[in-house]
Amino acid sequence: MTRVLSGIVMAAGALAAILFLPSVILRVLVTVLAAVASVEYLGLVGVDNRRGRPGFVFLAGYVAWQVSSGVQMTSLPMMLLFLAGAFAVFFKSSTGQQAVLGAFSLVYIGMPLGMLAALQIGRGWRATVLLIATVVVSDSLQLYTGRLFGKHPLAPAISPKKTIEGAIGGVIAGTLFMALAGRIVFPDQPRLRLALLGFVMVLLGILGDLFESRLKREANVKDSSSLIPGHGGVLDRIDALLFVTPAFVIAAGVVT
Repeated sequence: MTRVLSGIVMAAGALAAILFLPSVILRVLVTVLAAVASVEYLGLVGVDNRRGRPGFVFLAGYVAWQVSSGVQMTSLPMMLLFLAGAFAVFFKSSTGQQAVLGAFSLVYIGMPLGMLAALQIGRGWRATVLLIATVVVSDSLQLYTGRLFGKHPLAPAISPKKTIEGAIGGVIAGTLFMALAGRIVFPDQPRLRLALLGFVMVLLGILGDLFESRLKREANVKDSSSLIPGHGGVLDRIDALLFVTPAFVIAAGVVT
């Protein structure tokens, strides 16, 4: 029951944010989410330097804020390189491995969440809902198809419950959903191209899920945190979205 209630509250909150929040507040929201998710990520990968960890959290939020304003893709590498370099100099007490792992949070978390806000601001709520709905449809069908027909593990060393049959069900569902509903956002695009976009999105979503599962397995924990009752942490809820969002945003022409 706790999981169901938390899910309803999260869904209602996300929909309200998409439909009603002004651009500035939306950018603040993704900045906060990036910071919280970064705290969870840094905990999973073992970045525990007392000076370095707050710095990476701040920079991940800062990247989300900047990207949400519509920063061009061509300028992102230079911005990230500058931020990572500045951080490495200032927090030079961090080990090299921690510096690399911490800097990855800017790309893994900060950029995609900033792009999500940029999508909402640039293309409106329909585009945002289409993105999230495609991920939800794919995830749901992966779960139920896996329960009904799953026999062959997809990645047993990383996520034992995921099956090849479940992945196939999610791929078919997500691809068909984008092919049918994608015209709402991309009215001039042929169905075949929309289906290809949906196919790529689903594959990226599966990779995002497996990536976070690997992080948790390496850290020997079930969830990234206990922040959300019955659902784990913020990172647990957005793992697939982090991998899918950049591809969709580029396809939507929001970040060029």
